Amino acid sequence: MNPNSVINTDVAIIGAGTAGMSAYRAALEHTSRVLMIESGLYGTTCARVGCMPSKLLIAAADAAHAIAGAARFGVSAGPTHIDGRAVMARVRSERDRFVGFVVDTVQHWPSEHRLVGHARFLDDHTLQVGATQVRAQRIVIATGSRPAVPEAWRLALGDRLIVNDDVFDWTDLPRSVAVVGAGVIGLELAQALHRLGVRVRLYGRSERVGPLTDPQLQMLTRQVFGADLPLSVNLAHIEPRREDDSVIVRATDHDGSVHEEHFDWLLAATGRRPNVDQLGLENTTLPLDARGIPVHDRRSAQVADRPIFIAGDVSEDRPLLHEAADEGRIAGGNAGRFPDVRVRPRRTPLAVVFSEPQIALAGASHSELSAAGIAFETGRVSFDDQGRSRVMGRNLGALHVYGEVGTGRFLGAEMLGPAAEHIGHLLAWSAQRGDTVQQMLDCPFYHPVVEEGLRTALRLLQRALHMGPPPVERCLDCGPGA
Repeated sequence: MNPNSVINTDVAIIGAGTAGMSAYRAALEHTSRVLMIESGLYGTTCARVGCMPSKLLIAAADAAHAIAGAARFGVSAGPTHIDGRAVMARVRSERDRFVGFVVDTVQHWPSEHRLVGHARFLDDHTLQVGATQVRAQRIVIATGSRPAVPEAWRLALGDRLIVNDDVFDWTDLPRSVAVVGAGVIGLELAQALHRLGVRVRLYGRSERVGPLTDPQLQMLTRQVFGADLPLSVNLAHIEPRREDDSVIVRATDHDGSVHEEHFDWLLAATGRRPNVDQLGLENTTLPLDARGIPVHDRRSAQVADRPIFIAGDVSEDRPLLHEAADEGRIAGGNAGRFPDVRVRPRRTPLAVVFSEPQIALAGASHSELSAAGIAFETGRVSFDDQGRSRVMGRNLGALHVYGEVGTGRFLGAEMLGPAAEHIGHLLAWSAQRGDTVQQMLDCPFYHPVVEEGLRTALRLLQRALHMGPPPVERCLDCGPGA
């Protein structure tokens, strides 16, 4: 683009991540005058620093853990040797491959559809991007989010403080890392690094580990992961300081007891913040919430009654790739056809954590049902003695399924256990269809599979709803160990 130029377009999209790319494709169905504005590198958060590189690291950790645990099956694999350079070389190589797919896609878009630079609102229809002014009839905000790190930690630790983005540029595994933040990112990375031979401790201010909200499952989660890796949660204070090229983390419990430990690095997994603070939203008429995010309808992505739409992690709704893609399609489609704004039903919530055991939430969570005042019952199953889980040596965790009193409709589930990424999909599909517990039980269950544990939980839920007979304990027609 020429300097000091003015571009007139129908739709301007700020941010070329997953949501922005989906918005671009959707807007093109209605107008060819679409402009994508990106201030950083192409490649999406998921491909560069999120879901894909983290799963590559976790896959290496799973391989190391399988070797270390082979003896229980009567298999001797010898001492495990982990080549940190080789591990990180594969992570970076495969990560770059995934990023390359995304970059190739964007670079095949017409050049007149792409503008590089930081966009800032001058008013509801005008953006300043470097020396270029963009006048757009409609605008999609898809600027994503970034790690939220206490500024005091940055000042105290300097280059000894890292975020998850930095991990995937390592050329070797470090000797030790303190991971602060026991949410999804912190839990996945802490366990993976621990299983790859890195000395790790996972710190959290609250008792909660991971995203599960069911009190019984949350207690079990703390027990399971506390037995697998060093874990310090429910802390009154976490105070890191730097000493030469080391980080010392001082953790204070609520009873006043103090624990200090030295590490090479502190990995801050303390949440993410939406990228709205540098957009110049104060120059617009957009209504903003207390976090500075434009107030919008998640079914249409529209901000108030303005020709402005918002999609992806910047909305702080459900920061997951499939949700960002959906929001991008909604926002881009409505921006393209504006003023014909249409609402689109959203998919049933589904979230997965790739820890071991895995975690899944499908449909409504325990906390959401409780907050909404919905009358529901719970069916529970432990995987400790579940047949297929014991065969695989992965018999940890439990599954809770929730059903509506009076109707028998399946509402949602929370799970800690084997194959949660797969069972979570089945449960989300049932919730989206509006299945009853009986309809789910009428489906086939093979033997021996982990899903037989789901059947047990559903039978107990059906009984709790007073809609089914008492389940037969260890029923032999289900197969031994079902």
